[in-house]
Amino acid sequence: MQARFDYLKASRGVYDAMLGLEKYLHQSGLEESLIHLIKLRVSQINGCAYCIDMHWKDLRALGESEQRLYGLDAWEESPYYTNRERAALLWAEAVTNIRETHAPDEVYEKVQAVFNPKELADLTLAVATINAWNRLAIGARSVPGTYQAAKGTRAQ
Repeated sequence: MQARFDYLKASRGVYDAMLGLEKYLHQSGLEESLIHLIKLRVSQINGCAYCIDMHWKDLRALGESEQRLYGLDAWEESPYYTNRERAALLWAEAVTNIRETHAPDEVYEKVQAVFNPKELADLTLAVATINAWNRLAIGARSVPGTYQAAKGTRAQ
């Protein structure tokens, strides 16, 4: 696979705008591991190889187990996710697949039982942000495999 273009070089403003969203998300109070978990799941749904590679590595650098990462695609049938993670994953899938789901009330009811309104707004922004990153990376045909996560550091 060959990249179509490098949006960082083509328009630094695009990258800086996305980094502004990331900066907010990482100071929002949502757990860093939760943010990366939903980023990985959304990237799986969207088929973004670059972001799957990145967030898998980020989660491993944060100490996430291989078992939880392998099971993420079938999280509903896997016993090793917390209620908070399950609610976040349910919301991430509903918002990512918004055309089909329209974020149904029954999903919202489950999520709002675990997340307060600020957290839900931040979670929704995290889902929207990774969807935007996925579209940038897929559109540009960003080549996966070279990303290196620094242990314990925050990455996009």
